[in-house]
Amino acid sequence: MAKKKFSRDWLQQHINDPYVKMAQQKGYRARAAFKLTEILDAEKLMRPGDVVVDLGSAPGSWSQVARERLAGPGGEIRGRIIALDMLPMEPIAGVTFMQGDFREDDVLGQLERMLDGQAVDLVMSDMAPNLSGVGSADSARIQHVCELALDFACRWLKPEGALIVKAFHGSGFSQVVEAFKRNFQRVAERKPKASRGKSSETFLVARGLKAGLGRRNT
Repeated sequence: MAKKKFSRDWLQQHINDPYVKMAQQKGYRARAAFKLTEILDAEKLMRPGDVVVDLGSAPGSWSQVARERLAGPGGEIRGRIIALDMLPMEPIAGVTFMQGDFREDDVLGQLERMLDGQAVDLVMSDMAPNLSGVGSADSARIQHVCELALDFACRWLKPEGALIVKAFHGSGFSQVVEAFKRNFQRVAERKPKASRGKSSETFLVARGLKAGLGRRNT
């Protein structure tokens, strides 16, 4: 009974959520689009010509925002967007999508082959692992996903590039932040207005790879 009440309460909250309504009006696939928009505006990130990698992209709202930001006067994409997720994603014009598990080496290798040596301006990750309800196990899974995105960014970002990653306050969060600070000159925490107040999610924005990391255009 308690679970059913929780489900009804969540559904009612979702239906009345102003960001859900705005997402529907603007044609975004999820309210998460507004989280990214706020971060990009605050950090002055993403512009036409950028190479963007969207990890954990389904259902596609972050890729939709990226497409808007990279569109030229005629609507053509100026730059490149590569999206990846374990789940299928409906096509988005100008976005290259690959379905697979980012934690698997062969999937990561395929993504890197798609880049074909091209350095990346922005890696953004809205990935979140399936949670078990066991605190210690879930914290380890969340930390692992964040570290995978960090490792990928450190190998593929331009020196002046940026990384946006969804993380969660709790056990392991401080270790994730420290790992980011070891690799980037600036690390900021962002809690967008579109992120529900009760949620422990926060977004880490890392900029400026430290010397010796990242790739330069050849």
